Amino acid sequence: MTMYFDFSAEQQVLRETVRRFLADRAPIRYVREMYDDPTGTTGAVWAGLAELGLMGILIPEEFGGLGRGLVDMGVVLEEMGRAAHPGPFFSSAVAAPSVVLAVGDTADQAELLPAIASGATVATVGLLEPGQRYHWQAPVTRAVPAGDGWQVSGTKAHVPDAAAADLMLLTAATPDGLGLFALDAANVETAPHDVLDGTRKEGTVTVRDAPARRVGSGDATEALGRALDQVLVGSVVDAVGAGQAALDLAIGYAKVRTQFDRPIGAFQHVQRLCVDAFEMVEASRTVGYYGLWACEGSDTGEAHRAAAMAKAFASDALPAACAWAIQAHGGIGVTWEHDLHLFYKRCLSMQLAHGAAAEHYEALASILMDA
Repeated sequence: MTMYFDFSAEQQVLRETVRRFLADRAPIRYVREMYDDPTGTTGAVWAGLAELGLMGILIPEEFGGLGRGLVDMGVVLEEMGRAAHPGPFFSSAVAAPSVVLAVGDTADQAELLPAIASGATVATVGLLEPGQRYHWQAPVTRAVPAGDGWQVSGTKAHVPDAAAADLMLLTAATPDGLGLFALDAANVETAPHDVLDGTRKEGTVTVRDAPARRVGSGDATEALGRALDQVLVGSVVDAVGAGQAALDLAIGYAKVRTQFDRPIGAFQHVQRLCVDAFEMVEASRTVGYYGLWACEGSDTGEAHRAAAMAKAFASDALPAACAWAIQAHGGIGVTWEHDLHLFYKRCLSMQLAHGAAAEHYEALASILMDA
């Protein structure tokens, strides 16, 4: 049986709408202006994204969202990567709704999701801790019952968009297993990190007996694993957009830059660089969108396999594609003034987030061995 995947007319309109908005309201000069800003966004741009309904794509209609699927969000994320868009969109519109929907009950979702969908609340998710690399399943952070709620104490590292967030969704160990907790950002201490990619802010979050709402009940490890698969594949598709932008720049430059009275695109080596980059971007797009499609299904095993495959492959392929695009540009490609480094760093930040290629190839090997 042959399976054919293509974007619907509605998804094409969504893509064009997001691309037009980013070109008009958040062009590359805006990206550079926000590169060192702690929140990475302005109120006007954030409000514009909210007016388009993009914050609520994954959130069901009964909680103020659009109730669309992961592939729809993938269309948006690819355009975000293509524009190297800074700010907390991924954290608040992808990661936070994914974990709340996976872990929380109806009451939790009704309490937390409407403000995220409207853009009134910027949310982020903190899973990682100092000294534990990518292993999030056994946090040192602790939560204990306190009256009608909980108190959380501990430290989270590499928390995306920590400075911009109003709502922190943090994991902590509880007497009955791994728990997810919602905390007001006013009750935590945040210290920004120096980051490789200025469009992807991070920080360390320190919590000392902070009041918190528990999201869901019982051990949340399995549910968080499902949500993390969605986050991983979403980050891949975002980086596909960045890789495509780098490829477009390389092809455009190869057509107009001349050497020995010919466009450099006429030379076999430059052609090879562009073709190799094209192959890596297209293959990453294929595994990325397949991963999104798989994560929408009911087969959690296939979703996990597809997410690991996408992250493993793209973590090597997309930075390589950007490196080849830089080579096609020659010396100008390594300057701060040229835009190529923005897309290269975007792909590198994806490569490093939640495990590089080796970790996910190991996960794939474990899946195959278990099978």
